[in-house]
Amino acid sequence: MAVFVALGAFLMTLVGGWAAQRVTDRRHLVLGLAGGLMLGAAGLDLLPEAVEAAGHEVFGVPQALLLFVGGFLLAHLVERLLAGRQASHGAYNGGRHDHHAPQLGMAAAAALVGHSLMDGIAIGAAFQAGGGMGATVALAVITHDFADGFNTYTITSLYGNERRKALAMLFAAALAPVAGAASTLLFTMPQELLGSYLGFFGGVLLYLAAAEILPEAHHDHPARSTLLCTVAGVAFIWLVTGVAE
Repeated sequence: MAVFVALGAFLMTLVGGWAAQRVTDRRHLVLGLAGGLMLGAAGLDLLPEAVEAAGHEVFGVPQALLLFVGGFLLAHLVERLLAGRQASHGAYNGGRHDHHAPQLGMAAAAALVGHSLMDGIAIGAAFQAGGGMGATVALAVITHDFADGFNTYTITSLYGNERRKALAMLFAAALAPVAGAASTLLFTMPQELLGSYLGFFGGVLLYLAAAEILPEAHHDHPARSTLLCTVAGVAFIWLVTGVAE
């Protein structure tokens, strides 16, 4: 089931890459909804489930909460390191990208592929916890993978790489969640480890929503409709979580 659902992430990543080549004025609404779905999944479903599954405390704080914060901080650290590397290599010059650093674009795209692989593992792990959890995580990941596909194609081509290389990285990012979900068929996570992983992944998901997806959605279109899409995404996850319970 997890692998079948991961095929949705595969398709959504390709759709995101296709949209990167044909950007429309409605992209901000899609990203606003994606950010809301990711925020709702992290705060309303992943975190409570993680705390319940990994209830062990470390210095008075539930282990899952520590890993939730750790996931958020690690995602922030990786993003800052990539930004620092771009700056040190002259990737930005007066607000414009240096097109003579194609390897930097490939490295950033490879990081996105690795992230998509972890998305697939998260889907598989969530289905091990239960169908309701699996459906919620899958929905958040599939929606988020639109942005992954969009960003993978954009960042590869933005630094001067040929179109065929951008397409190759896009297909790698699309296949990664399927491979990640398939890997979970080979093992079953212990309950505490599963809760810890879901807590960590929830922190990463929250960072991606708060620091990347939502700011990008409102960057060029700070419209009320974008905010409504975000609220609708959170409300939908709340509804799905309530029905699953």
